[in-house]
Amino acid sequence: MASYAVNQAGVDRARELIRARQYVLDSDWGDVQPDAAAENAYLERHSWEEYAAWHLGLTEGASDATKPRYAFVHGDLRRVHRSGLIACVYRASEWRHKQVELAAHDLLQELDGVAGIG
Repeated sequence: MASYAVNQAGVDRARELIRARQYVLDSDWGDVQPDAAAENAYLERHSWEEYAAWHLGLTEGASDATKPRYAFVHGDLRRVHRSGLIACVYRASEWRHKQVELAAHDLLQELDGVAGIG
């Protein structure tokens, strides 16, 4: 099983989007999660650094500037999705990646607070 470190740039980007109210509260993550074609199109117009900022995890041992390096995507490459953060919490929890789980959980709580949920 892969090991992951928290990608602080991804956490910072998600937090920035949340504070700017660039989020989607209700979406079906399975439908809006970026697929390989969307990621490739994004990378044609953006840097690896910008691509990395859409992910909460860094795969330990994977090379920078490769897709396998970045894990736990939190948005659709335009806005953060509440369903994406929930998916990150769930997946990280399921596979016992505690630091990524906690980072995603904290972002979810922040989003809910800004959005007035709960």
